[in-house]
Amino acid sequence: MTVIRMFPTRASATLAACLVVAGALAAAPFCHAEMTPWASNEGGRMRIVAMPPEPDGTVHGALQIEPKPGWITYWKEPGDAGIPPHVMFSKADGVTFNSFAFPVPKRIDNGKLRDIGYDQPVTLPFELKVQDPLKPLNLGASAFIGLCRNICIPFQAEFSLALAPVNATPVEEAMILNTAMSRLPEAPSDDFAVTHYAMTHGRDRLSLTLKLPAAITKPPQVIVTGPEGHVLFDGINGRQDGDGYSLDMPVGKLPKNYDIKGKRWGILVIAGNRAMETSLAFE
Repeated sequence: MTVIRMFPTRASATLAACLVVAGALAAAPFCHAEMTPWASNEGGRMRIVAMPPEPDGTVHGALQIEPKPGWITYWKEPGDAGIPPHVMFSKADGVTFNSFAFPVPKRIDNGKLRDIGYDQPVTLPFELKVQDPLKPLNLGASAFIGLCRNICIPFQAEFSLALAPVNATPVEEAMILNTAMSRLPEAPSDDFAVTHYAMTHGRDRLSLTLKLPAAITKPPQVIVTGPEGHVLFDGINGRQDGDGYSLDMPVGKLPKNYDIKGKRWGILVIAGNRAMETSLAFE
């Protein structure tokens, strides 16, 4: 069951503000370039990096987060408590927000709380689409994250991006994004995949069979994400048979009247120095 960590009263208002990007963006310095200035608080700092639009209108960018030593920030599902990162863009004509990706996180145990996130700098890639890549565009962005040590501090910052085509590739921005993309989980493959999954009739246990990369001798770490805020951490009955590994994951208490039919749950498997992410479709 998810444990809710208490935040200051104004945190709820801050999150609500994040979800509706205001017309006036003034919380952080603006920089009409593809790399914004850093916005900082007591737990760390963040900024946005964006490449110029490609000929088809695709814009590759990323949110960079650097927690200070001893602080953490969170994955898309934070675990027992915490704040997942959000990025919102102002409603500009012909701009759509296509995707937001997360590098492989780690499980961070803090007493009885189990967090999923990052205790080192992390870069979260995203993709935008602009309708007219030849038209210069000033785009406002609002980023909202949690930074935690002994307490959790909601951290919101506003940025401005000047998007316009250029004749050369910005080298520093390209290196940042290429490194971030290399740290994303891989897709399923012939040697690393979920080969079987089934929910028990009582829906209290998820049974999984995995195909693991060669030479993996230690049990993999498996994280399953169900309804928003519901994460399965703990596998039981783990057993290895050659390159196959089977386990069961207690589901815990699902939301009242939750119907799993037609839903997709996420799964992340970390085995050795490789990680694979996919989804489980329940018919």
